[in-house]
Amino acid sequence: MKTVVITGASTGIGRAAAEYLAGKGWKVFAGVRKHSDGEPLKQANSNIVPLILDVAKPDQVKAAVETVSNALDGMTLGGLVNNAGIANMGPLALQPMDEFEQHFDVNVFGLMRATQAFLPLLGMDEARTGDKGRIVNITSVGGRLSAPFLGAYAATKHAVEAITDALRRELMVYGIDATAIGPGAVKTPIWDKAEDMNRNQPYANSVWAKSIETFADVMLKGGRDGLPPEKIAEVIETALTDASPKARYAPVPNKLTNWTIPTLLPKRMVDKAMAKRYGLNKDN
Repeated sequence: MKTVVITGASTGIGRAAAEYLAGKGWKVFAGVRKHSDGEPLKQANSNIVPLILDVAKPDQVKAAVETVSNALDGMTLGGLVNNAGIANMGPLALQPMDEFEQHFDVNVFGLMRATQAFLPLLGMDEARTGDKGRIVNITSVGGRLSAPFLGAYAATKHAVEAITDALRRELMVYGIDATAIGPGAVKTPIWDKAEDMNRNQPYANSVWAKSIETFADVMLKGGRDGLPPEKIAEVIETALTDASPKARYAPVPNKLTNWTIPTLLPKRMVDKAMAKRYGLNKDN
């Protein structure tokens, strides 16, 4: 049976990937932060084994590795999907530093903590038998294209893009591959959190108040019209199983306007387009 560890599997992309891969015959070790989040996953498919795994907590990462290692019984782990992440809106000039740092604690340092811990199971431990495993890092459009008011999130996703490329090149000596998947808008509970923040905006007295409100409305609409998380799950399976996987996948709705054109245009042109859309010109 093919095996995979998925972090951040309580909801959204992580949960969809866990259920999708389990339905395809994978044994899925699904990282969740609460036992109550694991129960629905176990009930959904007996191939899913919930793990209490907060990637920001070294003791939980260590315990999860031990659990998975015992279950593998000397075999290699087929894949590690680093999906756990957080995103909070705010202008970088005002966003509290502890909130900024928290993005890195989870999205970057947590990802690296999990990756280093599971690499022996993926094949760095040459005593294990079986095919070498693969790493799949869930990044974002924001890993290549920074939007206003999501600077902390975009910074972490840019870091994960770089980490993925470096890992892929370094781990060639072990035959372990690393792939990035950078989705656009996906229908997940993250948009409910964005709506709550828009209702209780902590920057209501700042010069950016109206722009943040406009930006949040655009993001909410985009999220609710976004790709179903099952589509990302399909891409994850491709990255884990394709004989010649891409280094990066970009499942983005309305890809021409939301990805291709903005990434090809000069940055100053993109600046002007965003300024007009969100009311960021000085005169406003």
